[in-house]
Amino acid sequence: MKDILTFLMFSGENHGHAKAAIDFYVSLFPRSGIERLELYGAGEGQPEGTVKTAWFTLNGRRYMAIDSDGPHAFNFTPSMSLFVECETEEEIDRLHKALSEGGQELMPLGDYGFSRRFCWVNDRYGVSWQINLA
Repeated sequence: MKDILTFLMFSGENHGHAKAAIDFYVSLFPRSGIERLELYGAGEGQPEGTVKTAWFTLNGRRYMAIDSDGPHAFNFTPSMSLFVECETEEEIDRLHKALSEGGQELMPLGDYGFSRRFCWVNDRYGVSWQINLA
């Protein structure tokens, strides 16, 4: 076995947003970057310029993403989220602000007993994030 990766499919209302989401995520986390990005060309069965396949890293961890305009009976759901452990209050405040802007707060930033600083948000692209002060 070579690897196990989190795979993000941007479809439905989020179709066509994979590249913008990847650029946004890479800008937020250290040790991040786009490894490979393939876009659809004209006549390839998906809208030109959307993401055919992308491999990227966030804080050194690899992910994959695509755009899909096909009909799907599902989309992103908070039952699968990306969990981020922050080292400082400044870091959690910065990530909370960036990831919740234009999205939805499922659990606002606060003290929940299990953590003195925690939040759970769906970002503007529909991806769910739990952000915790370690």
